[in-house]
Amino acid sequence: MINSLEIIEKMNPNQKINYDRVFQKVRASWEEDNIRPRILLHSCCAPCSTYSLEYLTKSADVTIYFANSNIHPSSEYERRMKVQEEFITEFNARTGAQVGFIAGAYEPQVFLKMVAEKHLQEEPEGGNRCSACFQMRLDLVAEKAVQLGFDYFGSALTLSPKKNSQLINEIGLDIQKIYKVSYLPSDFKKNKGYQRSLEMCRDYEIYRQCYCGCVFAAKQQGIDLKAQNRAAIQFLRIKKE
Repeated sequence: MINSLEIIEKMNPNQKINYDRVFQKVRASWEEDNIRPRILLHSCCAPCSTYSLEYLTKSADVTIYFANSNIHPSSEYERRMKVQEEFITEFNARTGAQVGFIAGAYEPQVFLKMVAEKHLQEEPEGGNRCSACFQMRLDLVAEKAVQLGFDYFGSALTLSPKKNSQLINEIGLDIQKIYKVSYLPSDFKKNKGYQRSLEMCRDYEIYRQCYCGCVFAAKQQGIDLKAQNRAAIQFLRIKKE
């Protein structure tokens, strides 16, 4: 099974890497070898997984790994996890896909400790705190992919135009040097992927959150976390009823 670094090393080192093109070359190798790999795909929320799953399930068997201890408060974490799981169920029913779902442990204290130790509390959105958060979550996905015998690990985070897909891919490629599993490069917002995700969110009636997740970014953006907590609790109560 091809390692994406084999493709990247043949590219012009002076040019910005088009990670969607790298993925397409990886996918072409699957087709040539007549294989359908197993991918463990990190997802931060249902909206980011929409087009990502539509794109990947054409040529691979995908399982979503929801590992996001950065999300605050816990009620919002539970709401996003519930929406993610419901979307996968509906996506499978509509398309005939067999996307799996795994929820990682919710350990917000681990995320908060990491931020405090690295003094990242005041970092702006998109700064070093986000980089450390990408690293933390991709590391968890790689570890789980090795444990469960997946061929690749990756992330749906590259769908968002607000996330640095170049950085995410660079982190993923570095992590694969530590674990015995290949990272799958992606830039899911390419090919009008983000626009397609908006269409799918409307079609599936998916909740779209108003902030990335962490308490630091939420406060910087002026998000009313008490209101978020009340809304999330109400959502979960309705689902239980």
